[in-house]
Amino acid sequence: MERVFTAALFMLFIVPNLGAQTLRIASYNLRFANEGDSLNAWRYRKSTVSDLIRFHDFDIFGTQEGLHQQLTELKAELKLYDYTGIGRNDGKAAGEFCAIFYKKSKFSFRKGGTFWLSEKDTDKPIKGWDAVLPRICTWGLFKDNESGLSFYFFNTHFDHKGVQARLESSKLILSKIKQIAGNSPVVLAGDFNVDQHDNSYAILNDSPLIEDAYRLADIKLANNGTFNGFRVGTTSSSRIDHIFLSNNFKVNRYGILTDSYQGRLPSDHYPVLIVVEPKTGKKD
Repeated sequence: MERVFTAALFMLFIVPNLGAQTLRIASYNLRFANEGDSLNAWRYRKSTVSDLIRFHDFDIFGTQEGLHQQLTELKAELKLYDYTGIGRNDGKAAGEFCAIFYKKSKFSFRKGGTFWLSEKDTDKPIKGWDAVLPRICTWGLFKDNESGLSFYFFNTHFDHKGVQARLESSKLILSKIKQIAGNSPVVLAGDFNVDQHDNSYAILNDSPLIEDAYRLADIKLANNGTFNGFRVGTTSSSRIDHIFLSNNFKVNRYGILTDSYQGRLPSDHYPVLIVVEPKTGKKD
């Protein structure tokens, strides 16, 4: 009888681990380090940003707007993570990054790169179409060390004014996904500077390659839009930060994280977090 009880107790603890492995994937516009933000300047909020990431236990996430010093400081606080990415102004350390952070123990980084969103197919700094600023997409190939799943993660930040630039950037990224990732599982995250009703969003979401995780999620916590302008209590249904996925993933949860601290917000965007299970995919 004692042996039966012991076996039952053992099964009680191991059964939860028999389910499919999940990944916690996020997109987070950090807001560039601007001293003009006063009490919302990076030096006041950087520890809260790292605390939020640790608390919600992001496995892998794309950041937008982070400058090199911000990313260096964030990496120093997030000791379990490394990142890949380059600055958009010189292809090295100058200007905003579209960095991809990942847990070093969970993922192996295989290869990566950055391309500029432009009518010229180039890996050199350039502005495209009617964009006000140079815009980039950083990508990486990652292997999940536990499951063996290999997948591509693309992370971008579309122009805030160039309408044509956003439309053409959507087309370019789809083309690059085909070229770089082929039939492998894909995640595309970023600040697209358009919401779910815009044509450049539709180009991505209606493509055969990827779909908005929001539309796929079984459970949603999305009672607000993703831009807050550092204003607590701002209400909106406009989602301008998105995570798109190939059909290799099942989306269990989707959330817009509206955490605040001392009456302030960690960034002028809320991060988007999804919890997914790989369905099928390339393993090696």
